[in-house]
Amino acid sequence: MAEKINLILKIWRQKNRDDKGHFSEYEARDIDKDMSFLEMLDIVNDKLIVEGKEPIAVDSDCLEGICGTCGAMVNGQPHGPQRGSALCQLHVRHFKNNDVLVIEPFRSRAFELIKDLVVDRSAFDRIIAAGGYISVKTGSAPEANFIPVSKETADLAMDAAACIGCGACVAACPNASAMLFTAAKISHLVLLPQGQLEKKRRTREMVKQMDLEGFGNCSNLYECEAVCPKKIKVSNIARLNREYLRAVR
Repeated sequence: MAEKINLILKIWRQKNRDDKGHFSEYEARDIDKDMSFLEMLDIVNDKLIVEGKEPIAVDSDCLEGICGTCGAMVNGQPHGPQRGSALCQLHVRHFKNNDVLVIEPFRSRAFELIKDLVVDRSAFDRIIAAGGYISVKTGSAPEANFIPVSKETADLAMDAAACIGCGACVAACPNASAMLFTAAKISHLVLLPQGQLEKKRRTREMVKQMDLEGFGNCSNLYECEAVCPKKIKVSNIARLNREYLRAVR
């Protein structure tokens, strides 16, 4: 028989961006410890619906840690206490019986709150769009070894490309900086031959859009790397800084 657990949830409720918002307390009782965090919230919501109350708005999609839409703060930590995973990969077994969990949305001026735990991350989309495309010939895929790329470079590019744009880095940063996100998106192209032609323009435009969105500045506290579900490294920020200096000369 599966082990059960009881939890006390203090969840941020806010109808829309104009609402003042408040914490409401709920009990999650007899929860299977093997359940995921989002499954636990589903059970709480089912109970609220039966009681005729408004369910808690929480965003999710892939449930595999690859889209990042589920992101929320759990006891002050983006995506909760488990390192290197999104909130949908967090399981109830990481908590103790009768633990109190404070759950609130990612907070940043650039992430407009939609409702409860749901925020608008479209600022990230606009940063990516500002970077534009790469100039490559269309048609069938080229042979894998047609353009030589060292394994070290390929690994660095793939590590940067692993960013899922969840916003945990912004939520953890005291300045609400999007430098780690922007650096990852720039790095995975600037490291590869295909990204060389437009790299200066891309870097200038993406940094410009990042600033226009209202994100803060990086002050090298490394909180972003610590909470990133894909373990994106701050060395990408150093690469972004170098590329930006080259781009504006």
